[in-house]
Amino acid sequence: MGVGCWRNPLLLLAALVLTARLGHFQRWEGFQEKSMSKTNMNSTLQFLMESYNNASNDTYLFQVDKLLRSQMQLTTGVEYMVTVKISRTKCKRNSTSNSCPIQSKKKLKKSFICDFLVYTVPWMNYYQLWNNSCLESKHTNKNLKFT
Repeated sequence: MGVGCWRNPLLLLAALVLTARLGHFQRWEGFQEKSMSKTNMNSTLQFLMESYNNASNDTYLFQVDKLLRSQMQLTTGVEYMVTVKISRTKCKRNSTSNSCPIQSKKKLKKSFICDFLVYTVPWMNYYQLWNNSCLESKHTNKNLKFT
């Protein structure tokens, strides 16, 4: 019986201590209106637009036109809930240009208001899109979702 009897209680105690310690770091309850650092903001928005453009079947690339809202929550990394207005650019999907102006031709203009939930560990350059939803910002009410 000796050591084997103590394994489960010690394991339970270790789990309780770990839970208490993690709880110490997760004092925020829910998402908070906090501004991201410029570096984290740029890399997170770049990740979101790469994800959107890779999943889109549009002929043109989209880019963030305006950041509308940003909230964050600390967990084992950082969770961002971001609302942005994205707009179609003049660059086609195969474009290698780093500068893509927003589409100005009336027939080609298109914008969406998108909510993204992204999990990131910025110091490891790790990003994962957890949820998204886009609503066309013109007269139609098309709901778009990509994974």
